[in-house]
Amino acid sequence: MNSKQFTRSAVKWLGAAVGLATATYATYVGVTWLRYGKAVNRRGEASDDLMDRFMPSYEVGDRHKIRVAAPAELTLSAASEMDLEGCGIARAIFKGREWILNSKKETAPQPRGLLEQTKALGWGVLAEVPGREIVMGAVTKPWEANPVFRALLPDEFAAFQEPGYVKIAWTLRADPMENGESVFRTETRAIATDPAARKRFRRYWAFLSPGIIAIRFAMLPVVKADAQRRAREVPA
Repeated sequence: MNSKQFTRSAVKWLGAAVGLATATYATYVGVTWLRYGKAVNRRGEASDDLMDRFMPSYEVGDRHKIRVAAPAELTLSAASEMDLEGCGIARAIFKGREWILNSKKETAPQPRGLLEQTKALGWGVLAEVPGREIVMGAVTKPWEANPVFRALLPDEFAAFQEPGYVKIAWTLRADPMENGESVFRTETRAIATDPAARKRFRRYWAFLSPGIIAIRFAMLPVVKADAQRRAREVPA
């Protein structure tokens, strides 16, 4: 195969790959659009009483879990202290969002660790079971280029209905298992406060949720590796 044939073949396969990716993404957007507002707990998933206190019904739900060979306390600590900026996938997705929405990059120094970073952005603690689970929440307008997250007191969050917003709650949770192991879970729930916000958030979620979900997937092995490292370093 000469260079011209190779180039034509490469362009052909590249075009096919781009076409397939575009079609796959378009299908995802369509399915996500149709499924909006129909979030349900999957069979076999553990219920979350803490989350139910603040958002028993929701329009968007996303759950992930992974088994970890470390005690629950170490697993939750590793999750709370993980550095999203150190995850290449997360950095790439954040850059993509900046490009798509033309948002401005945060230049002020940020604290280290997932919980401290999100608190600095405006998220608040809704509930906490030490060593087992922490629930974070905020109200915001996710479709804005640079959304502002507003924390509320737990009772205020549950009752919040101000038009034009989306209520979002997410959790870091570690359930103890046999032999000193644990299951790390993360869940996100969201619900719009009025039809206008629902329309805008539905469009936002349909187009940009792949990146949000990818970050959740990417954090699982990072949490697992760090928790198991910490478990190995604990004196017998």
